[in-house]
Amino acid sequence: MSDGDAAAPGVPDTDYAFLDALLADSTAEAFVHVADRFDDRMRYLTRFHGPDRDFAFVRAGGTATLCSPPLFDGQARREFAGEEVRVAGETDAETPEGVAAEVLEAAGIGRALVLDAARHRTVERLEERGLAVPTVPAGRFDAARRRKTEGEIDRQRFVQRVARRGMRRAEAVLAGSIRDGDALLWEGAPLTTERLRREVNAVLASGGITDAGNTVVGAGPSCTDLHFTGDDDIHPDGTVLLDVSPRGQHGYYGDFTRTFVPGEVREWERSAYDAVDAARGAALDALASGAGTPGGKVREAVEDALADHGFPVGDVDVGMTHGPGHGIGLSLHEAPSYDEPLAAGEVLTLEPGVYDPERGGVRLEDVVVVREEGIERFGDYPRSIEPRPA
Repeated sequence: MSDGDAAAPGVPDTDYAFLDALLADSTAEAFVHVADRFDDRMRYLTRFHGPDRDFAFVRAGGTATLCSPPLFDGQARREFAGEEVRVAGETDAETPEGVAAEVLEAAGIGRALVLDAARHRTVERLEERGLAVPTVPAGRFDAARRRKTEGEIDRQRFVQRVARRGMRRAEAVLAGSIRDGDALLWEGAPLTTERLRREVNAVLASGGITDAGNTVVGAGPSCTDLHFTGDDDIHPDGTVLLDVSPRGQHGYYGDFTRTFVPGEVREWERSAYDAVDAARGAALDALASGAGTPGGKVREAVEDALADHGFPVGDVDVGMTHGPGHGIGLSLHEAPSYDEPLAAGEVLTLEPGVYDPERGGVRLEDVVVVREEGIERFGDYPRSIEPRPA
């Protein structure tokens, strides 16, 4: 399937067996989580893209219940992955915790498990309703999100596909720009990182995903700012680094980086690009065995390849100043890391890069899913420091 003709996948399923296992290991009879739409744990539990105010989720007796805010009950019933929807405002409760407590009281439940990261007011409000509130480490909850289902992988694969389309647009703009001394002109005006970012983001929007404020475009020295979203002039002979990290309709992220030089490729830019490309290849080779690969093996492969090209890693002025990548899913940065063995179904980025505050930076990034044997890359995209025309 080409990058331009893919339909967006539907809502992924949610398996609550991990919550039932947490409850079985505790003294509680139910699990309660209270948060708003920006909480990735709540999104995972409910698949509900609700409001920017709190609502509650309850798991008890094998039933998942969403305590929806008023005016969102229709959307809640369409989107919720569980069985029941209760609507605040149709009860006597004045808070999401109160609605959750009513659900538990109706079931004769007196102990509610919450994450140890739960807000104090949530615990306090539940206790005020007479509930005992033991806690469970949030890390045990988050461990369930590490290994993605095929449905989740489909969502990430789709977002990455649209991100590649955005990158292709950026590449075409760079290739179609005209040198004017030390400036680069596109459509008769100086090309800046903000203009290029807008071109990328328009493609993301047309593909049904959001840039989420994460489209990084650096030029020359601003490439060394790993999260640069400001406005900078693009010069013909400097590096242009684009890191596109959009979010799809169901909350899953993509992450895709390429680096180009629209004009003359000078010695440092070429050597940096070759080093990063070699590190990327070494990382993929290190992951060739798939599940069970020690993350440290990938880290070492990246660092050794860069060192072979004369670029150090760590707290350095010139070289690679970050890790080889990170887990990605409903959060842009989540477990696992490259400090632990990798398991089948885990989705990670590979993003070696080198930077020089005087010259610029080069980074190449792709997303992979670990399989029992080997890995799957989310699509392919040419690697060339010279941008290709449309």
